[in-house]
Amino acid sequence: MNSSLERYTERVEQYASRFSHFPRFVDVTMVLALIGCAFFGTQLSLPGVDRPDTGKSLEVLLGLSCFVLLKYRTHTRTVVVVVAGVTIAAIARGYLLTPMLLAPLLAAMYWLAVLCDRRTVRRYALVATVALLTVNLFSDGMRDLSPVLTVIGPVFWMALPLVGGSLARLRGDYLEAVKSRAEHAERTREEEARLRVTEERMRIARELHDVVAHHLALANAQAGTAAHLSRSNPEQGRKILDDLTGTTSAALRELKATLGLLRQDDRPEGEGLEPAPGLARLPELIDSYRSAGLEVVVHQSGVRRPLTPGVDLTAYRIVQEALTNVAKHAPERAARVGFTYAGSRLLITVSNDGPATATADNAASGGFGLRGMRERAQSIGGDLCAGPRPEGGFEVTTALPLQPSAAVEGESP
Repeated sequence: MNSSLERYTERVEQYASRFSHFPRFVDVTMVLALIGCAFFGTQLSLPGVDRPDTGKSLEVLLGLSCFVLLKYRTHTRTVVVVVAGVTIAAIARGYLLTPMLLAPLLAAMYWLAVLCDRRTVRRYALVATVALLTVNLFSDGMRDLSPVLTVIGPVFWMALPLVGGSLARLRGDYLEAVKSRAEHAERTREEEARLRVTEERMRIARELHDVVAHHLALANAQAGTAAHLSRSNPEQGRKILDDLTGTTSAALRELKATLGLLRQDDRPEGEGLEPAPGLARLPELIDSYRSAGLEVVVHQSGVRRPLTPGVDLTAYRIVQEALTNVAKHAPERAARVGFTYAGSRLLITVSNDGPATATADNAASGGFGLRGMRERAQSIGGDLCAGPRPEGGFEVTTALPLQPSAAVEGESP
């Protein structure tokens, strides 16, 4: 039974959606059907009761009142008043109250329940029903029926369109709410997608900057040192040139790994790509700067603890960028790197000696280096400070959480 009702409901909705593209045609068809119902209703009477003689004028008026229903969308209340007035006048003249005669009024009440608020529906329905019952009780067409039947019939027929219209309005409100939620969800998904694209672009930009800036600065420093030593110490110059080859090869490998993340192919995840660097590769990083003529001293305090991949990568990239800035901008070819494990945080400092003002201005001129380091630290819940030292030189200090929250760690570059 339920399946049959569902199939019937789906079929009705299909037909309704098909004809909804032609509202004027549907309205005219409805009016013609209601005119036929009203005319047929005027021909009915109880056995032994003569039909009232109105000279067809009231029948014509009933038919004309049906055309008022064409304005139910814009003048719903006026349509109810006009149709109810004509219907009540017909019953007062002695016509038998039947569903056929009430058809125009029932249609008007249905659209009232669909298009108007509940308070308006209750007020108009109550007035129309009371007026209809009052006239029906004293009508000649119902004189052979008991008062109970005279009351129950009109109340039942008037309740049907009100219930149906209310259900249709609730269904419409529900569908509109579902549509609004779907549109809101779609907008939210689009905004989230744009935000993720922006975050991914920033992450890739930071990675490319770190890889390219570090290796190019290192290669430039190595080439300059080799040129300086080519006459005074050829052997040392050739060794630096050999290191330069390794530097450019490493730059190409890291650049390939970074750009490989942008590819979408059928290779298994991570195939052909190097793992993200971390502090385990710090000695290799320090040696590359030393080969370029930069003296780097590393010291550590506190008990070393394991780092999550996001913190490990962030710490490595910050040290790499800070040393790159020293190699590019600091007049003194020396730097100090410190790691302090305290509580739940890792404190990293990279400092150098030299004229404070010149070093600060040069370090800030690149723009993206300091901003990239600060963004990296903030992305995992840390913070970073960079500025000139009172005794001279420049210092970068960052505090990173050893175990960032899962949400922050998932967003870390």
